[in-house]
Amino acid sequence: MELIKQIKQAEAQAQEIIEQAKADAAKAAEEARKARAAAQAEAEQQRRRAIDAAVAVARDEGQREAAALKAEAEARRQTLRQQTEARIDAAVDRVVSYLRG
Repeated sequence: MELIKQIKQAEAQAQEIIEQAKADAAKAAEEARKARAAAQAEAEQQRRRAIDAAVAVARDEGQREAAALKAEAEARRQTLRQQTEARIDAAVDRVVSYLRG
């Protein structure tokens, strides 16, 4: 009788250990899932920050390049105006001389 009682008690303890192990495994799985989700969220934030930084750098470089191109175009226009002014003046003088003459 005592032996049956001990066997039943051992079975109950074994069942309790099994249930505790299942609960521990479920808890560990849930913690691992949360850790993966947190790591994924952090990676996404880092990726977004890297993209934003790259966009900002590209925007700044584009603006600098556009400003440089505008300055170069303006310088070329001024040079062209200076070169053509003398020719226009000479052509006007020739036309006026021809008409007077």
